[in-house]
Amino acid sequence: MYPLPNKLMENVSADDALKLLLQGNDRFIKGEIINPYQVVRRRKEIIHGQRPFAVLIGCSDSRVPPEILFDQGLGDIFVIRAAGVTVGNVCIGSLEFALEHLDVNLVLVMGHQYCGLIETAANGDDVHHHLGSLVKTASKAVENTKDLPGDHLENATKENVRLLIETLETKSPTIEKYINNGKVKIVGCYYSLDTGKVDIIA
Repeated sequence: MYPLPNKLMENVSADDALKLLLQGNDRFIKGEIINPYQVVRRRKEIIHGQRPFAVLIGCSDSRVPPEILFDQGLGDIFVIRAAGVTVGNVCIGSLEFALEHLDVNLVLVMGHQYCGLIETAANGDDVHHHLGSLVKTASKAVENTKDLPGDHLENATKENVRLLIETLETKSPTIEKYINNGKVKIVGCYYSLDTGKVDIIA
């Protein structure tokens, strides 16, 4: 039975929120999606306010829409997306808003297989203007993993997630406060386009 919306979804612990997301991903993998809270009644229930149970920071790639991969509905996830799962001032500010005003306890940072930005950084492709700042962030992950065994792009993508979590934990006094008081947990994960599965990696 899928949890009821609004009041019963308030103050969901980080562990319970992660469980809800992974259960949804399992439904997605099996083709047993229930499309929760994607109905008119739900839309009307959240007109005057939102109470998501998790924040997801992920890539803008059209193949990885979080609400579908985790089989969630309207008002369930506060989503922050940018190419390559990059963390800048806009992302950090958005997360601060979610923590301070929406009472969310879980932050999930998700990288994914075949990420175009990671591939661009690994190939050393020539980039210009604002795209260069995104590739610069990913390049550190590529460099850190160049000597590791296994698939370099997968290793770099997972390392990128870990680096982004480190940035979130150290670049914002607001986020740091919520982590230190035990209220918020930041978790890293990796989505496989081949299998549809989300694995926890950090």
